[in-house]
Amino acid sequence: PVGTRPSPLENLVMNGLPDANFWRNKRVLVTGHTGFKGAWLTIWLKHLGAQVTGISIQPPSNPNLFTLANVDSICNSIHCDIRNFYKLAVIINDCNPEIVLHLAAQSLVRKSYEIPLATFETNVIGTANVLESIKALILTRVGIMITTDKVYANNEWPWPYREDDKLGGHDPYSASKAACELVIDSYHKSSLRDQNVAIASTRAGNVIGGGDWARERLIPDAIRSWQTNKVLHIRRPNAIRPWQHVLEPLNGYLILAQKLWTNPELAGAFNFGPPTHEAASVRDVIEMARSNRDDYQVQYGDGTEGPHEAGWLALEIAKSRQLLGFKPRLSLNAAVSKTMAWYLSQHQGADAYQLCLQDIIDYEATA
Repeated sequence: PVGTRPSPLENLVMNGLPDANFWRNKRVLVTGHTGFKGAWLTIWLKHLGAQVTGISIQPPSNPNLFTLANVDSICNSIHCDIRNFYKLAVIINDCNPEIVLHLAAQSLVRKSYEIPLATFETNVIGTANVLESIKALILTRVGIMITTDKVYANNEWPWPYREDDKLGGHDPYSASKAACELVIDSYHKSSLRDQNVAIASTRAGNVIGGGDWARERLIPDAIRSWQTNKVLHIRRPNAIRPWQHVLEPLNGYLILAQKLWTNPELAGAFNFGPPTHEAASVRDVIEMARSNRDDYQVQYGDGTEGPHEAGWLALEIAKSRQLLGFKPRLSLNAAVSKTMAWYLSQHQGADAYQLCLQDIIDYEATA
């Protein structure tokens, strides 16, 4: 009807992609830029025209995407352990970011059993150090704190977890990230909200994509085995996870930052994952990855090997879809296909940076 005003919800819905006009020349801090997701995010921000400062320890694996794609050449790259508050605070003060994207973490579940104290120090105290450093800044308006889909107390129930479900964690990694959520919420409510800094936590599903060589991750383990003509051993083939291409959650982080810039009242927790029906088993993903390749050998275990891991996990993304316009753009099959194509091309000599950039451009063009 003539004169009818759009609802607040309609005002919030956007096209579901980052806006280059928004990001151009924005001063952006990315912690953990030497990691898999951090390197991809830095490349995308550079593509969008942002001025990026990266803070991280040395790359966590060899090979690694940060080195192969020369990510240090497209940003102001600084090596610093986020557990060192005084050094970190000085660096953040000097770069004076408008937007902070905090990805730095000890991010491996099995490794957290080996180094639980370092996992808690990095993930909980490190996050508090970043938030405390932001308190001293005038220019900063938005902070996106990346946690994980594993922050939820896993009940093995057959429906996806929503942002207001109970937090918890069996393994040190999950518990440390659940604790992060409390730290993030406390800083937002006790100080940063009053300084007009909008803080959000993001919980993303299991990511895949070219350039990940971390240990104890499904696709990197598969690539290492198959490129050396070895049999891939899978411990828990029936574990179900919300798999997604790395560009899906990164897209969510970027459009969330844009929304918080103008709508700080949206601060809070957001899930980013595939549609619930696309949560798939480890076996499903591996069979997609080795499709039509008889030389890719795999041996499936009975699910009893190793420490405890959740058997079923999926995320409800209705909040992100309705408030941000977020919508997954790649099916699981497409995500796996793009990932395997990236590794094959890189193994054959293609430039890692250009492979990432082309995947970003193709993603932006996907309806």
